[in-house]
Amino acid sequence: MTTITNLNWQPVHLENELVRLVPLQSGHFEALFAVASDPLIWEQHPASNRYQREVFEDFFAKAIEEGKAFLIVEKATNQVVGSSRYYEYDPAEKSICIGYTFLGRAYWGGNFNKSIKKLMIDYAFELVEKVVFHIGADNKRSQIATMRIGAKKTKEMEMVLTGKPVLHVELVIEKKDWQA
Repeated sequence: MTTITNLNWQPVHLENELVRLVPLQSGHFEALFAVASDPLIWEQHPASNRYQREVFEDFFAKAIEEGKAFLIVEKATNQVVGSSRYYEYDPAEKSICIGYTFLGRAYWGGNFNKSIKKLMIDYAFELVEKVVFHIGADNKRSQIATMRIGAKKTKEMEMVLTGKPVLHVELVIEKKDWQA
């Protein structure tokens, strides 16, 4: 199998009946920060201060710099719902991570997260064999949601976040196990 080196991790065609994933651009900052500025979104997250403008500015700048992030837009209303991104593409492991996902609280508990992840996972499996998620050990809500779409816990690990190591859970979905 040939290794593909020019992969597009920000395609413009990812959409379904609920959402449209738009490649994140610098002009999206204010609309996305309006969603992210809710402290309750981040209460279980290791970076629980991400609702603060200066903290979110750094988060947003890194997303733009990496070039694999999306603005999530609800199709019915054209409202900004949140954001997600691909990161840590590993050609040797044929894997990509999906994460840094957040949704406005009005979109919790329904089909939005599952719908977004399905779009991203389906696309990823056109290019890789494994999709990985890193979720803060205390973020039970996200762990449960990710397991509901078929991810399996593989290990616990420390990741440096906001300058200090934080315990995370790694969950994985393999292409052979994915039901598109």
